[in-house]
Amino acid sequence: MAKHIPLKDFFKNPESSSFQLSPDGKNLSYLAPYNRRMNIHVKNLETQIITRVTNLEDRSVAGYMWVTNERLLYVRDFGGDENYHILAVSIDGSNDVDLTPFDNVKAGLIDDLENDEKHVLVSLNTRNPQFFDPYRLNIETGELTILAENPGNISSWMTDHNGKLRIATTTDGVNNSLLYRKTETDEFQVVITTNFRESLSPLFFSFDNKFIYASSNLGRDKAAIIKYDLEKGEEIEELFSHEEVDVSGLSYSKERQVLTTISYTTWKRQYHFLDEKRAVLQNRLEQELGNYEIIIASSNKAEDTYLIRTFSDRSLGAYYIYHGNDDKLEQLAEVSPWLDENEMAEMKPIQYTSRDGLVIHGYLTLPKGVDASNLPVVINPHGGPWARDNWGFNPEIQFLAYFHNAEDQLRG
Repeated sequence: MAKHIPLKDFFKNPESSSFQLSPDGKNLSYLAPYNRRMNIHVKNLETQIITRVTNLEDRSVAGYMWVTNERLLYVRDFGGDENYHILAVSIDGSNDVDLTPFDNVKAGLIDDLENDEKHVLVSLNTRNPQFFDPYRLNIETGELTILAENPGNISSWMTDHNGKLRIATTTDGVNNSLLYRKTETDEFQVVITTNFRESLSPLFFSFDNKFIYASSNLGRDKAAIIKYDLEKGEEIEELFSHEEVDVSGLSYSKERQVLTTISYTTWKRQYHFLDEKRAVLQNRLEQELGNYEIIIASSNKAEDTYLIRTFSDRSLGAYYIYHGNDDKLEQLAEVSPWLDENEMAEMKPIQYTSRDGLVIHGYLTLPKGVDASNLPVVINPHGGPWARDNWGFNPEIQFLAYFHNAEDQLRG
């Protein structure tokens, strides 16, 4: 008989989350509760000493990131108004400063400017409460420099590898336009306008900052990874496509300046490797960690220490550190140690044909240890129309499967 699992255990929040490595890989940060609010903690990986660096008691930290080896940025609001401020704090908890101390203004991060330790790019609606303009923010002084004025329809901005703001996208709710400028002193010009059936989504610039890589379905049924010439407004090269699904994930090594992986999802996440070193790393991790989704969550700047996250359909998984120079994999924390994955049910891919002949894909979770006949069915549709479900741990589905199993055993 399966052991009793309390309802709350399926939906319980992790005790620690949002793990990140410092740029030099010497410290590990994460969010953990302090007086029932999620706050930033920093663990020195050599001494194992943990320091709580924020002390919020009214609201949790909404997000954070490293900007130098000694300094972090974090985001919070006041009184639940969702007008988020960007603050900076040192890893010992000192020098906690609000860098955007404006009333009724919402701040957002555009680019962390990894190679500039003094600045980040942020969006603020100080000029007009309805529009967000891009600014360069000095994280030491709080000085702001506006980089462009949003005419009202720009929904996102993008920089090149030198941190220069060179792309913007606009929308009117139906049509989207991609805007480009060669330098930050030039005016933005429209490159292409697409409707809701078409897409050209820029991912990042080529390493010479002349072209962009993008996910696009222009002239094709499924989105593919392409290289695109902004000056000419035309596709140069298709890097990868898949006949069954859209492809939108492209990763690269900042340290080595090479493309590494293209990722896409059939029933599970799949990888197409563009770089032998990255392929060897994935194979090394899979050999030791087994049949889990294995995600590289972050790395140090030298890209020889990696933060790894695992999960599966039956587990929220764990965090690990992989030390590449020593070929050593070390577990940091389990995400939900109170749940035994051996008690959870499998999520299996299925497909069926609709009345009009369209093949529909989905997932089926059956109660563990129960004969798969004459069972009640719960259909859980995803949002959409462009969204999809993914293989992984779903607490609601796991609870329903476990509850049926427990009820069946009680009846027996």
